Amino acid sequence: MLKKSEILGEITEHSKISPSIYSMWIRTEHGKDASPGQFVSVYTDDPSMLLPRPISICEYREDAIRIVYRTAGKGTETISHKKAGDPIRLLGILGNGYAAAAGDALDHAEDIVLLGGGIGVPPLLGLAQYLKGKGKTVTAVMGYRDNNLFLEEEFRQCANLVIATEDGSVGIKGNVMDALKAEKIKSGIIFSCGPMPMLRAIKHYAVDENILAYLSLEERMACGVGACLGCVCTTTKEDHHSHVNLARVCTEGPVFEAREVEIG
Repeated sequence: MLKKSEILGEITEHSKISPSIYSMWIRTEHGKDASPGQFVSVYTDDPSMLLPRPISICEYREDAIRIVYRTAGKGTETISHKKAGDPIRLLGILGNGYAAAAGDALDHAEDIVLLGGGIGVPPLLGLAQYLKGKGKTVTAVMGYRDNNLFLEEEFRQCANLVIATEDGSVGIKGNVMDALKAEKIKSGIIFSCGPMPMLRAIKHYAVDENILAYLSLEERMACGVGACLGCVCTTTKEDHHSHVNLARVCTEGPVFEAREVEIG
């Protein structure tokens, strides 16, 4: 018998799309349950690694999901050796996602800006596609280290794409905030995912400009379903059940409005 929320899927495509970056399509009937900003935890099937690895959902269809991930340790390195046709075990679909976090603000939003950095780029592709499907015009500002622009073509099909690179090899030299300011991009609402220094900068910008910004946080996770309390973050509001200023990133998140979380 499957554990609660455990998914058995089949890998249909798996390829390296940039140095240390892999793309995997997984056939599963749970694709219809996914929304932008949610994630799955992927089991390695190596008995020496009991815990699955949380990976954001990049794209989804009725019968499939796509994950795009970076090999950053033994777990993701093991996953990278899986091939098309292999079965794969997942825990999911997990987290709240951007639409659930934003609620009505998303439906009424104008001047929508997506800010992604590094491996925070993939989950924003699914959001860009979702918003295009709702007739929204989106500006996507994506930050990379160099000219290895994974998912560039996919973003160009559903958003006005602006690129920033740390080494200046493509687009604007610097980070996504440098590009936002250099291009004088008007922001009515921001959705973001990326490293913590980037999210801190976005939060300060959103507070200064008095605009909504939704941040997808990354924390080390164990269970992925809120039981172990290993991925809590500090919040500005007291939880009405526990009466503490903490939230579980895997269940109450990973997406939070910037003013809701204390990230510096």
